[in-house]
Amino acid sequence: MDHAVIDQDLATIIGNDLPWGTFSGRTVLITGASGLIPSYMVDTLMYLNQQQLLDEPVHILALVRNEKYARERFSAYQDDAHLELLVQDVCEPVEGIGNVDFIIHAASQASPKYYRVDPVGTLSANIMGTVNMLELAKEKNLQSFLFISSGEVYGEVSEACIPTKESDYGYLNSMSVRSCYAESKRMAETMCVCWHQQYGVPVKVARPYHTYGPGMKLDDGRVFADFVSNIVRRKDIVMTSEGKHVRSFCYLTDATTGFFTVLLKGRNAEAYNIGNPDAAVSIAELAETLVSLFPEHGLKVVRAERSAHYVQSTIEKNVPSIAKAMELGWRPSIGIAEGFQRTISSYTNTL
Repeated sequence: MDHAVIDQDLATIIGNDLPWGTFSGRTVLITGASGLIPSYMVDTLMYLNQQQLLDEPVHILALVRNEKYARERFSAYQDDAHLELLVQDVCEPVEGIGNVDFIIHAASQASPKYYRVDPVGTLSANIMGTVNMLELAKEKNLQSFLFISSGEVYGEVSEACIPTKESDYGYLNSMSVRSCYAESKRMAETMCVCWHQQYGVPVKVARPYHTYGPGMKLDDGRVFADFVSNIVRRKDIVMTSEGKHVRSFCYLTDATTGFFTVLLKGRNAEAYNIGNPDAAVSIAELAETLVSLFPEHGLKVVRAERSAHYVQSTIEKNVPSIAKAMELGWRPSIGIAEGFQRTISSYTNTL
């Protein structure tokens, strides 16, 4: 990755008016820490340390399954004692750790490519992993717990519910294997409010919408990652559908700021949409936009058959209302052209 892009992003995140000093001398446990969203949260906390913006350094416990990949992702901090890797499956209880002040539970298989081949693994991190994190939180004197859920929990909402508020819900078919992700995220949210009600765990829920940015795996399996991969490799964008579905795309800098806003300023046992309704386009429009950003490559959009392993969403339009998060002082500012330009530029030194 091009660290110049990431450094600019981190400076932008820290430039937001949030009570960053709350992390001074604290310990933050982040699950799924090497994933796209949580890794930028790790980077942000480490940036606070490196820029000496805290009275005392924050300590990060990064829970990961793949130690090799995690060490590669966080190679810039390999000699920094304030980042500690916990190598284990989140579906197993976390034991033998000391004080924890914040938990960010982000471990999840979010790509549709897993929904048919590993639906059990997909739902397990959301159900068993969430139980383990909430039980750990019950034991610790936490300041805040953030569960990173998904905009997919809304299911198929009516046109009248778009943009979709946190109180809107639509249809999910529990007998569809694709529901392994959305239904387990729904259940995990319910568990969060139950642990708050019964044990006082200070939990907040963030519902991200199609977050993208530097560090995204080019073989992720989600359509926007496939498109970025095509552009980076200077190949035509391959469409395996008509591309009529509309999605809201949120650049990682905006999303990360939103997650920290909910963690530090959100109300307990409440959910907040973190997405960019001003960056809502059809998949076909996204493909054409990305091709147009790099006319010098002479790329085009072509059609191909869909993989047998892919399970298509039945949700035609997925656009959030962010009024509730805006009440906390958060608002996205990076549009599709700028965000994907930055994302694609971040890979120029890696391929």
